[in-house]
Amino acid sequence: MTRFRIWAPKARKMTLCVNGKEHAMNREDSGFWHVDIKDLTQPVLYAYKIDGKGPFPDPESRFQPEGVHGRSQLWQDDHVWQDSDWQAPELKNAVIYELHVGTFSPQGTYAGVMTKLEHLVQLGVTHLELMPVAAFPGHHGWGYDGVSLYASHSQYGTPAELKQLIDACHQRGMAVILDVVYNHLGPDGNYLGLYGPCFSNRYKTPWGEAVNFDSAESDQVREFFIDNAMMWLRDYHFDGLRLDAIHEVYDFSAVHILEELQIRTEELTAITGRYYCLIAESSLNDPKIISGRASGGYGLAAQWLDDFHHSLHVLLTGEKHGYYLDYNGHKDIDKCLNHFYVYDGQYSPYRRRRHGRPAGNLPTQSFIASTQTHDQAGNRGEGERLCHLVNHENCQIAAALMLLSPFVPMLFQGEEWAASTPFLYFTDHTDPGLARAVREGRKRDYAFLSKKVPDPQAARTFARSVLKWPESTSGDHAKMLEWYKELIRLRRQYLNDIRKSRRSFRPAKQRKDLYIYDAGRIIVLVNIGSTSKSFADSRLARVPILLQNRPVNVEDDVLTLLPGTAAVMLTD
Repeated sequence: MTRFRIWAPKARKMTLCVNGKEHAMNREDSGFWHVDIKDLTQPVLYAYKIDGKGPFPDPESRFQPEGVHGRSQLWQDDHVWQDSDWQAPELKNAVIYELHVGTFSPQGTYAGVMTKLEHLVQLGVTHLELMPVAAFPGHHGWGYDGVSLYASHSQYGTPAELKQLIDACHQRGMAVILDVVYNHLGPDGNYLGLYGPCFSNRYKTPWGEAVNFDSAESDQVREFFIDNAMMWLRDYHFDGLRLDAIHEVYDFSAVHILEELQIRTEELTAITGRYYCLIAESSLNDPKIISGRASGGYGLAAQWLDDFHHSLHVLLTGEKHGYYLDYNGHKDIDKCLNHFYVYDGQYSPYRRRRHGRPAGNLPTQSFIASTQTHDQAGNRGEGERLCHLVNHENCQIAAALMLLSPFVPMLFQGEEWAASTPFLYFTDHTDPGLARAVREGRKRDYAFLSKKVPDPQAARTFARSVLKWPESTSGDHAKMLEWYKELIRLRRQYLNDIRKSRRSFRPAKQRKDLYIYDAGRIIVLVNIGSTSKSFADSRLARVPILLQNRPVNVEDDVLTLLPGTAAVMLTD
């Protein structure tokens, strides 16, 4: 006997369509409907009719083999886990690696990711972070317009293959974090609102209707999203979730949905004995998100620290468009290293208002730092990575400052070898009107950066974003890869020293483009300019150099750095 159960509080009649037959469903007092079916033949393909309309896929479907508009499949879970003794590495010691399943390998599948796990182990990665895998329309996309939140995207593989990937990561000592989107659903294939009042007309997001977390009937909506998070952690053995754009999650309930999600995650830990981390993407610069609940916060483990990326990006590129208008280079990096938020209450020229509040005494491991992410590359006109904007040596400088920072570092796929491929914005919408709107919107929004904004619907746009793995073993790509490996090794060795020191990032003897990153025992000298720079320092002239990308000349207490030099030094 198989029970099919669905929440549809406004429906007058619900019908289950399964394996070619229709069955009337029974209404419960709670707004749920159910029906029990005997002797189903595998594979079980089903959908629902609402008041005679449809059929529509199940919002809680575990697999959509026919795509997001097609029938749902009742998935039989037969994976035998091999990670019974698994405990994820602590986030404070993490090196995170963000990847997009569809472009990370030539196969564009979970199985394809598995073929590259040894590369990640050798690099020193402790946590993979998968961009969203919830089912979305078409063959390829970033995943942030997912519509079937419980189903793994069928083009990536089956639920069993996703579990095999996570199991394989655990066997190699790597945790896996999943990017989830709880602020909206995409427009193409979004049937959730037909079942109940799941969206709010009180708030709007940049991408569509906001989720109803605080209006009438919101209790069951909240449970739908929390249950989704618990499914990924409990059933798929993910070790954490990255919560997309929480500044667009609107909830004026006494207990915010993010706090409730953290509470439920802690309850799951009590059951499984495993620690799970919730990481926020937040532009609010509000420490409440990652402060403990005892002090009035939501208690999330960490948040992305965009201020670090933006400050470093402006220092190296000089760009001042969009939100980069707010940043001014080395002084902002110095503030970020010690106070986390560059904007903690000051006026923001970009926003034209005051922004943020002081972070207080939060630990440095509460912040995720990066020099590149899917957003920072993909939300440019031509998907340029940092290595397409600055030279090889300045990319090495960026890596040194990020990987030897006190924060938790995060790499974006291919960054470690300065991949030649862009990471473009790509979609595969089936609705011609939506496809046209997305295409025209990208051209309009990014015309100031490029006159050649690629068509996101073109198959070539997706294909151009697929990593070229053979290049990682030759020339400057191989040198960059070795540089990253050495920096990660040094980070592991000296992280405690970096974190317990007061840090500074300042010009060396007022020399233009020559900077000293001082983290106590670890000193990093960098020359971001196009000419050699010299300065006198009797102390630094006598300390050993642990790692350098170009030779530092020392003569009579004067240090000379060639253009693009990064040198890591160890003081007593």
